[in-house]
Amino acid sequence: MSQYGFYFNGPRCTGCKTCELACKDYHDLTPEIAFRNVYEYTGGTWSQSGSLWSDDVYSYYISSACNHCDMPACMANCAQGAISKDQKTGIVTIDAEKCIGCGLCVESCPYGAPKLDAEKNVAVKCDMCADRVAEGLVPVCVEACPLRALEFGEIEELRSKYGDVAAVAPLPDPSETSPNVVMTEPRHAKPIDDKTGALANEIEVA
Repeated sequence: MSQYGFYFNGPRCTGCKTCELACKDYHDLTPEIAFRNVYEYTGGTWSQSGSLWSDDVYSYYISSACNHCDMPACMANCAQGAISKDQKTGIVTIDAEKCIGCGLCVESCPYGAPKLDAEKNVAVKCDMCADRVAEGLVPVCVEACPLRALEFGEIEELRSKYGDVAAVAPLPDPSETSPNVVMTEPRHAKPIDDKTGALANEIEVA
């Protein structure tokens, strides 16, 4: 079995959200639903010593979608058996015919990847543009990134090129689900248990 995954180059990402918008356009998503989200994580303070000011302020972006995990929490908690992992590609998908819109997958995923489509009453999520991948193309988010901050391929090949870092704050501990993602940490990246920063765009990515 092959396992496809994503690579994210943190120092290159400017938070432009082209990846997010290209995905929304390609999948004809409503304004309320996004399969890929761009997080802005910020922190730090200013301090004064006499007439001098200094700071330790930082801000960075993380582009994140479904990571088609080795241990998908969404699949493990789906009471209808509507979520499956393809044995050839490792892509995790939702069968709309089986889904009853209960939202358990939405609550279970630490990445917030599945979304509940209230109009259709089914859960939906990134399928890694499986139709494009089947044609030898890359997911549309990867193709659209103007800074080439995203790559796609077999996860072991990506790890051999870029290492095995799979999370920085505000992402969850990768040991929870074994996500198929690898990244180069953004400048000023904080560890996953960081308490010094917060999401600057929490409402946007909820």
